[in-house]
Amino acid sequence: MTIEVIKPGALTTVQDLGRCGFQHLGVPVGGAMDERSNRVANLLVGNPEGEATLEITLVGPSLTFGEAALIAIAGANLSPRIGKYALPHETPVLLRAGSQLDFGHRFAGVRAYLAVHGGFAVPAIMRSKSTYARGKFGGFQGRALRKGDTLELVPANAERVYAGLAAKLRANTLPFAAFEDQAAVPKASLDSSETTVRAIAGQQWQAFTTQAQQHFEQAEFRLMPQSDRMGLRLEGPRLALREPLQMISEAVAFGTIQVPPDGNPIVLMADRQTTGGYPKIASVASVDLPTFAQWMPGQGVRFRLISLEEAQQLYLERERTMANFAAQGKRLRWS
Repeated sequence: MTIEVIKPGALTTVQDLGRCGFQHLGVPVGGAMDERSNRVANLLVGNPEGEATLEITLVGPSLTFGEAALIAIAGANLSPRIGKYALPHETPVLLRAGSQLDFGHRFAGVRAYLAVHGGFAVPAIMRSKSTYARGKFGGFQGRALRKGDTLELVPANAERVYAGLAAKLRANTLPFAAFEDQAAVPKASLDSSETTVRAIAGQQWQAFTTQAQQHFEQAEFRLMPQSDRMGLRLEGPRLALREPLQMISEAVAFGTIQVPPDGNPIVLMADRQTTGGYPKIASVASVDLPTFAQWMPGQGVRFRLISLEEAQQLYLERERTMANFAAQGKRLRWS
């Protein structure tokens, strides 16, 4: 079972939930920028939620499926279609053999996640299939997809997962079959008018001036074009320290907000380094990282400080929602 890359898109890489457990060796975690969408897409096609997907950034690829395939696309709406037929968003879709999947106009978000039932047959390096392009390892040959690449899929019978979809596909001549109704999908806001991100005060919060703390909580910052998978750079009021601070490098996490000497904060993302020596004014709450990962350069963002306890409760609520969604999906399958 294979997928042929007709066009690679702007940046299409294989990503899962990351290469955890190796930061003490200097190996970045990496993985999907939008964890929620990676998990949702996999659950929709009957995969373990940590299976690898294709992370598709801004401009989608053109892909030809050699055999029938059960797919789902979550995250950004990049106008996926088969021929003239638009594909539904965050819904299981059974494709006929030979189908070509294309993408068009970006309606919302930055990154879409394509899951295929069975998963991608790429080697796991340090227990992960994620691509780390800077290190040139993981995923498909350690790089983004290129025209002419052939992606191998794990052998799987796509038509068995949702018997109703298989029957629907056989009953007509359309290039795919999809559910008209489905279980509620856990949502992350892709609304460009949404500007607030919740954050927790960082280890060096008190090292910043009172004015800097006020700016952080009250001012609007904008995402800079120089952002990437390693970090999202923001510009806005300069966040100054009370006095010069010499730091020994410390461990950093997904969502850590560092402030370099120019006073413009950087939100560390999936391909972040393992340690950092800039003072940390705050950390984005994990439940808001998927939303943050879907915003465009130039978009405004405001931070709202919350307590660690509130952030933990929000995380637990998200995990309960995700568990309920997974259970609903299982009830739809094999029937």
